[in-house]
Amino acid sequence: MTRIIAGSARGARLEVPGAGTRPTSDRVRESLFAALESLSAISGARVLDLYAGSGALGLESLSRGAESAEFVERGRQAAAIVRRNAAVVAKAGGVPAGRVHEGAVHTFLQRAIGPFDLVFTDPPYDLDDAAMTADLVALAPLLTPDALVIVERARRSTPPDFDAAGLELFREKSYGDTTLWWAEPAAEEANPVPDDQPETESQSR
Repeated sequence: MTRIIAGSARGARLEVPGAGTRPTSDRVRESLFAALESLSAISGARVLDLYAGSGALGLESLSRGAESAEFVERGRQAAAIVRRNAAVVAKAGGVPAGRVHEGAVHTFLQRAIGPFDLVFTDPPYDLDDAAMTADLVALAPLLTPDALVIVERARRSTPPDFDAAGLELFREKSYGDTTLWWAEPAAEEANPVPDDQPETESQSR
């Protein structure tokens, strides 16, 4: 068992799947969500929780004010647990239950309709780098311009290839054997003004 840490469903108990999943520890979740709240990245966010496991990350987001959450989990038992956990959190916190999609993450990303503001992806440690990169490439078109993507992997893993997906790494932090990589859509370079055309003054927002 684990619990929702904060928000309207604080203290709600979540089931954790058995073999084949790796729940994010309470310590990592506390640090992660403190950082997200400092960036005002949760309230009103449309959240996507990939390789959801228990669904704890997406459900924590809903408890803290996210607008919606989509959960993707291939394992039948784990997907059923996410549904039960979502129902518990919805009842405890008066929040949306979110939608659970049972199936492969990459297949979901190829047909999904965004956009998403906040994405958690916690793939199995044995997912190879090529598959991780393919996920990120498929995810990129579903993101808002100011979206955040949080990737959780083993500390010994090589960093994901964010460049291939047009994403930019801006934060990395390790907790024991776990590392979190934070990325966002890379800023588009402004089109240079041709030499034969005068520059115009930009108007501030």
